[in-house]
Amino acid sequence: MQRLISLASGTLPEFDPVAVVHAAAEGGFGGCGIWFDAESWTQKTTSAVAQAFAQTGLTPLEIEVIAVEPGAANPDHERLLESGAAIGATECIVVSADPDLGAFTARFAEICEIGERVGINICLEFLPIYQVSDLPTALGVLEQVAHSRGRLLLDPVHVARAGATLDELRAVPQALLSFAQFCDAPADLPGERTFENLLNEAVDGRLNPGRGALPLAELLDILPQGLPLSLEMRSKALRDTFADPAQRARNVYDDTMSFLQSGSR
Repeated sequence: MQRLISLASGTLPEFDPVAVVHAAAEGGFGGCGIWFDAESWTQKTTSAVAQAFAQTGLTPLEIEVIAVEPGAANPDHERLLESGAAIGATECIVVSADPDLGAFTARFAEICEIGERVGINICLEFLPIYQVSDLPTALGVLEQVAHSRGRLLLDPVHVARAGATLDELRAVPQALLSFAQFCDAPADLPGERTFENLLNEAVDGRLNPGRGALPLAELLDILPQGLPLSLEMRSKALRDTFADPAQRARNVYDDTMSFLQSGSR
């Protein structure tokens, strides 16, 4: 089965969603993810993004991000999911900023119900800079919620920094995986393990596949065959080097395809 190679919006964070779709198409990608900015997103945005996908022929993949915080449900989360469904996205990324795991679990179940209504998978991402910070916690939430729309999102950087082992990843039920993010990084976190360093790497320090030392080939062998990959290359170096969004997208795509087609893969 041919694997969809998609561009995550975080690779082009300074550009609007329509520009990201067109850059992904010019860069060679088959799909694209979208960032939902609740303050600026309108019905006109939905129409324009849907039109961009129709014009380019790209596959809409994920819309992000639902960051669950303490307190009452945020109506923008439902609006994000409805907008995602309108543009054809099939996945939504969720992270937890709520230190009350029980409250977050209940909210995640509610979001899964909305996902069921609009036809979008609700993908829980674990990362050390948020409250659901590791694989066992994420799996515990998904097991407790036990909803068909509840999924697990793996990001190689967060997998490494959260200390998840390849054996632990092999034990993850493959039915929980509907897409994965993809990038590279040094084997170890640069500098001391502080929140600031973890955050800086996540938003500025990623490397193109094959340019770092993460066990990407082993991770790909664990993932279901044909699982879509979303290239999330949040990188200050790439932003500084490639101001043009299409050139940046092409650089990420070319390096990714070289890695996937190499003997190391």
